[in-house]
Amino acid sequence: MKPLKLIYWSRAFLGIGAAFLCLLLNIWSSELTIFSNLSVALIVYLVTYYILKWRFIALVKKPSKIATTGIGAYFITWIVGLGLFFTLWTSL
Repeated sequence: MKPLKLIYWSRAFLGIGAAFLCLLLNIWSSELTIFSNLSVALIVYLVTYYILKWRFIALVKKPSKIATTGIGAYFITWIVGLGLFFTLWTSL
């Protein structure tokens, strides 16, 4: 698999993981708002950006592509996952 496709799909799955992390943090502390959930998503994105940059810097032509590849997939899967996880949690 090409490096940019691997980065794209890993960001898509990381969005689901970040949504689950937001759910766990909201279960632990009920005072969190959508802005704190967004902060968690941004922190996860930034941490994984540096990990992916360290791993794939020599394999891509333009290093800026590491930052932009999959950003839409990450945030869309995070929003959808967050809605799904919170709906499932509140229906229990």
